[in-house]
Amino acid sequence: MTNDIIQVRVHGRGGQGVVTAAELIALAAFYDGQEAQAFPSFGVERTGAPIMAFARISKTKIKTREQVYQPDFLIIEDATLIDEAEITNGCQAQTKILINSPKTKQAMFKELKLAAQKNNKILNIKEENIFTAPATEIALEFIGKNIVNTVILGALIKYEALFSLESLKKAVTIKFKDKEKILEKNIAAILKIYETN
Repeated sequence: MTNDIIQVRVHGRGGQGVVTAAELIALAAFYDGQEAQAFPSFGVERTGAPIMAFARISKTKIKTREQVYQPDFLIIEDATLIDEAEITNGCQAQTKILINSPKTKQAMFKELKLAAQKNNKILNIKEENIFTAPATEIALEFIGKNIVNTVILGALIKYEALFSLESLKKAVTIKFKDKEKILEKNIAAILKIYETN
């Protein structure tokens, strides 16, 4: 954490709700009484293309608006992106990484290490700071599409309470207020992953 600011970087593919995930992080943190900001990495955002977005949370005013270069939390919405050389840029030993995958943290740790070796990078992350969640599986079950943004955030707060479940539900309710069926499906998916062992 930099000056008590929690920095989050979200990686995924166009169509998975990467930018919305960052917005929901900021909105949920705001509802918890924190300062927050969210913004995308500007560029071409076509379906399937790798994209990223950023969020910051703090108890005090956030003055910077630059990209997140050293994330405290790295969210990977699509595990196939692990082979991308820049995916773990700026990750430190204390960086916590949440990966959308049904695999174990041990298996994903090995994959991250292998990807780093392949890309001639040194990776200082710790296995204990890797978390996995079957977000795609739950999104397909409840939402009917591989849009994992809300589901992965349900997993995030299960592992690390950056904001409350109630604030996440409120943020999702505001975001999808005009789409009642989509809202209900997303809330159900969040509760499913949050309550899964």
